Amino acid sequence: MSAVSVPCDARVLVVLPAWNESESLPGVLAEIREHLPEAGVLVVDDGSTDGTAAVARRHGVEVLELPFNLGVGGAMRAGFRYAMQQGYPMVVQVDADGQHDPRDVPRIVERLEHADVVIGARFAGTGEYEARGPRRWAMRVLAGVLSRVASTRLTDTTSGFRGAGPRAVELFARHYPAEYLGDTVESLVIAARNGLQIEQIGVSMRERQGGRPSQSPLKATVYLARACLALLISLGRRRERLRPQQEVVL
Repeated sequence: MSAVSVPCDARVLVVLPAWNESESLPGVLAEIREHLPEAGVLVVDDGSTDGTAAVARRHGVEVLELPFNLGVGGAMRAGFRYAMQQGYPMVVQVDADGQHDPRDVPRIVERLEHADVVIGARFAGTGEYEARGPRRWAMRVLAGVLSRVASTRLTDTTSGFRGAGPRAVELFARHYPAEYLGDTVESLVIAARNGLQIEQIGVSMRERQGGRPSQSPLKATVYLARACLALLISLGRRRERLRPQQEVVL
């Protein structure tokens, strides 16, 4: 399925959590500006040491610099708080390494008119991405359990390509898991337990556009095993509830 080009207006903030992505970031930002000219763009520099923040500023986008590396969860929590502070009702997370195609963002935004969280899924009939061995098993376990929690079929619960609508932005600005792996599995548990509707759309993933991947195949397998453990822990935690909107301070 080819990407659909539809308007993506100024209500949308594209957040790129970035750790040492100075090499790939220019190309990603150029694509975002080409395909999403009206959307806001925020780069959250997650304690980079390679000048990522300076590269982002040279490309004219807003930048939040975290004093040290917090991981994707901490970076996205800062992004959601920024969105609340600046009045953006919708947030779409896009990787700074170029694996996510910005042309798919409007499709995610389109589904946010009907759902609170929309996942760009690699295993939903689009693209050729395939996991094998223990990784495939772990992904299936995660997808099966979270599908039951969310009361909908999910196939790629560890995807970082996802969008959040107004209710999700409000919830995640207050409580987005910053712990390791919480940004994927635990955030979906929190959303489902608060009655938020979760959907997915099929997307194609690309090769990293520059820099070095943070995970080898072995590390990716360990990552997914830990994700299963993180899911069990998150299911045992107390429920976070939506409260009336309040001021969020960065």
